[in-house]
Amino acid sequence: METWLPSLLTETPELGFDLAIKLSRVAVKKTQPDEQIRLRLREVYEKDADALIASSQVVAINFQTVAAANGYWRT
Repeated sequence: METWLPSLLTETPELGFDLAIKLSRVAVKKTQPDEQIRLRLREVYEKDADALIASSQVVAINFQTVAAANGYWRT
């Protein structure tokens, strides 16, 4: 099994945000492994403002985790 998350450490906040998005996407894939079902569901939530806000909240929570792991990018 390939390790997809070797570390939460990133060089910049922007890369940290990208990692937060990846964490969120992987969580969805692991929760619903059937790609066809995910595609059908996407057709619903991509037009739903509340669902999009909720997904942004998940990314924000994951970004908080990554930021904390990186000491908020302070040296």
